Amino acid sequence: MKRRWAWRLGLLASVPALVLLPAGTASAHPLGNFTVNHYDGLVLAAHVVSDAAVVDTAEIPTQQALYSVDVNQDGTASTAERSAYALRACTSLAGGLQLRVGGRQLAWHVDRAAFGYRAGAAGLPTSRLECNLSSAADLTATTDVTFTDDYDANRIGWHEITARGDGTHLVASPVPASSVTDELRHYPNDLLSSPLDLRRVAIHVEPGAGRSTVVAGAGRVSGAGPVSRTVESLNRFFSGLAGARHLTIGVGVLAVLVSLLLGATHAALPGHGKTVMAAYLAGKRGSVRDAVVVGATVTVTHTVGVLVLGLALTASSSLAGERVTGELGIVSGALVALVGLGLLRTALHRSDGRDHDHEDGHEHPHYHDHPHRPQRRLGLVGMGVAGGLVPSPSALVVLLGAIALGRTWFGVLLVIAYGLGMAATLTAAGLLLVKLSARWAGRFAGRLAGGRLSSATPVMTAGLVVVVGLGLAARSLAAV
Repeated sequence: MKRRWAWRLGLLASVPALVLLPAGTASAHPLGNFTVNHYDGLVLAAHVVSDAAVVDTAEIPTQQALYSVDVNQDGTASTAERSAYALRACTSLAGGLQLRVGGRQLAWHVDRAAFGYRAGAAGLPTSRLECNLSSAADLTATTDVTFTDDYDANRIGWHEITARGDGTHLVASPVPASSVTDELRHYPNDLLSSPLDLRRVAIHVEPGAGRSTVVAGAGRVSGAGPVSRTVESLNRFFSGLAGARHLTIGVGVLAVLVSLLLGATHAALPGHGKTVMAAYLAGKRGSVRDAVVVGATVTVTHTVGVLVLGLALTASSSLAGERVTGELGIVSGALVALVGLGLLRTALHRSDGRDHDHEDGHEHPHYHDHPHRPQRRLGLVGMGVAGGLVPSPSALVVLLGAIALGRTWFGVLLVIAYGLGMAATLTAAGLLLVKLSARWAGRFAGRLAGGRLSSATPVMTAGLVVVVGLGLAARSLAAV
């Protein structure tokens, strides 16, 4: 019996670890469809510093900026429009890069600018901006060079810097001489679960053609696990179906089924506070109806959230979607913590009532089993809203792709299916814990420590919900 209780308490204690782990496998690249990724390839010669700068922009910000390129809004970005945009963008980028040689600020000059599109997820394009920049500098004597990339600094993404000497040599360079991504052409498959975020570098430069040295481990990145790779492949398959130019009945049905599967996977994997909802149901000793209420609320909240954010991103080119989702993550975590506090208050109130009942030697079940139905229903809805409040980037990019292809209805259908998949997983987890909680309560109540451990379980669960909610809010706040 002791062994079983140890296992159950260990399971309860493992919930925070599951919830607070990075939610890096919820889509092919977590928040990858929002990213604006930077590469700066520095070459330090005796009389000039050059930078082969690249900005690789993912589907959603590319879609938002379409009319900044296609200025006549005829639906096609001509060669002339792309060239004009490239020059404007590279000039803006040059203004966001800071170069200091020997403490003196230098200015960049745009030597070449190029811009183009590539096929992305769900029929949406990604874009690539290439800027060759140069700055006259005197590196004929030993000096220090400091470079900072502050361009579009509020957007999330990969930030990479490389540096090599040409007629100079770099002493203990903190960055590698070559790109680990082939200048943002091939990313590691854990792009945002452990992103490279290098925006500033200080390099000690000496004249002459000596061999440059690099700090050990500079530029090294880790690979993704098998779960990340599997979900990434599933997302690519789903995006291909949703973005198919010719939509047949078979392709449409398959896309809906895969959307259900992805939604279920999104809810099952760590992060977003979904696991703690099941703990809430167990702590409340909830019913089957309670589990269904939470699942239905998740579906409605997530679907509405994706539709509203999709419309907002379509209407505004300056709205940073990843910031919105981060702020919603803070609200979601705070909501979970508030529900946990309510649960804790109820658990302590009932525990106090039970103690008073025992003082006169009689039980008064009507006191501590009072249903508190309004508060209970509010808590259930609150947990459901918290679970569906943060829109999935996968569902969002599919919606925007469908809008771009002129079949908004299909995008809405896929978003609804995604939400139903999330709800199915959450409801199943809730039902499982409801059943297990009832069985454990009936079997072990009163057997250990006069039933005190059993009576303390709701308080432990409530405290867990509060801690996890605060942890989720803190993690989202750090990301914002």
